[in-house]
Amino acid sequence: MTETTTAANSKIADKLKFNESGLIPAIAQQHDSGEVLMMAWMNRDAVIETLETGRVCYYSRSRGKLWRKGESSGQVQKLIDFRYDCDQDTVLIQVDQLGVACHTGRRNCFYFAARDGEEVVISQPEIAVEDLYGKK
Repeated sequence: MTETTTAANSKIADKLKFNESGLIPAIAQQHDSGEVLMMAWMNRDAVIETLETGRVCYYSRSRGKLWRKGESSGQVQKLIDFRYDCDQDTVLIQVDQLGVACHTGRRNCFYFAARDGEEVVISQPEIAVEDLYGKK
């Protein structure tokens, strides 16, 4: 990246309204189908890295560090479009998802549904977690 590009991406990050923890919610959506894949958090560094590399990067609250989607599972998200809402406090990342988006092995993280007052699981894993992360 050039200094000009880095400066421009920093200006975009500066427009966003991060919460008191320095995070902003980021919704990942499959660019061509509109399927909502997941929600995660980004900090300023994750926003800039995503814009500069074209590979989606989040902030892992549990690990306390940047999380490059797919770094351990291979299920990478390629950035297609980076959008933010009118209040500038939520990000919509349109992606090309390679493989599954959810750590449970499902295509997306939204597999619970409320139906007739009951919780229903509406999709099954497409890949076993053991195969996804190489764990036994």
